[in-house]
Amino acid sequence: MNICRYHILWILLHLSFGEMEFQSMCQMLCTCKDQFKFVNCSGTNGTSIPSFPPETEFLDLSRSDLDSIPHHSLKSLWRLQVLLISENAIRAIKDSDFTSLDSLQKLDLSRNLIEFLGIRFSSGLDSLKDLSLAFNKLQMLNYRSLQHLENLQKLNVCNNNISHIEIGAFRSLTRLRLLQLQNNQLSTLQNGLFSLLQYLEVLNLEGNQIKVIAPGVFTSLNSLAVLNLIHNQIEHVRFKTFLSLQTHSTHILLAHNPWFCDCDLQRVFSKLHSVRRLILDDYENVTCSEPPVLRGLPLASVDSQLCIAETVTVLVITFTVFVTVVAAIVMAERNRKKRTGKHWSEDSEISYETEN
Repeated sequence: MNICRYHILWILLHLSFGEMEFQSMCQMLCTCKDQFKFVNCSGTNGTSIPSFPPETEFLDLSRSDLDSIPHHSLKSLWRLQVLLISENAIRAIKDSDFTSLDSLQKLDLSRNLIEFLGIRFSSGLDSLKDLSLAFNKLQMLNYRSLQHLENLQKLNVCNNNISHIEIGAFRSLTRLRLLQLQNNQLSTLQNGLFSLLQYLEVLNLEGNQIKVIAPGVFTSLNSLAVLNLIHNQIEHVRFKTFLSLQTHSTHILLAHNPWFCDCDLQRVFSKLHSVRRLILDDYENVTCSEPPVLRGLPLASVDSQLCIAETVTVLVITFTVFVTVVAAIVMAERNRKKRTGKHWSEDSEISYETEN
């Protein structure tokens, strides 16, 4: 009985000292509200990151000079929902850094120095809905790093150095609604890249080096409302590339690309305008880069003229063929008459005299 009392007393003392430690932390290093549910330690020295109370639901560690994830300070935060670790100097993430954060819904790792994601990066992040890795140094994305993000709705990897995305890298992100890939180094969009993203509403690819777009790359995006392809290296595009978007309404942004303005491009845009569900919001800002004579001119101001030369050429060719055929027929008839010893007009004269 006495042992039980001592045990209970020890627990109470431990909890009391723990609460005093947290109170001291909040007074000296961080700002705490609502009984430690909201803890803001932004701007603190990374070497003095303390342990946090298990009640914490919101934790801000941004601008804290961290060069790694403070795993030991996070391991007991099973109720944590929001974790902000932006604007630090983190270069790598260990496989076990987030495994204990079962309730986490938002993770901000933007503005660090992260170059790659390990194959177990997403372990423990099954509840995550919002992930930002913007303004890092990522070079590629693969499936194994993202495979546990089944509930993710927003993924921001803008302003990295991503030049390669593994086919099917996003196939576990079946609830994703927003994908921000702008300002990276992508040059090709291959079929299967966005497979299974049937709930994706916004796809931002602005500011890449995209030149090649596979015809079926957008096929599975049945909910896409906005497709941003501004500031890429697109010279030409196939009509069926966008026709494959089976959505109710999709706004497509295509300005600031080096378009090669010819009759084929005019036909593509003419067909796109005829599809009501595809809305070219910035068509007036789509300008020609080639040929040189049209450089800088809006496509909208010259599109009606791009096929004129081709039409004239077709007419000239048609007329030439017609004349050639007629001439060939006449020459053949003359040759036939010569072989029979008659002038080509004799048959008609004989027929006329016979009638008289």
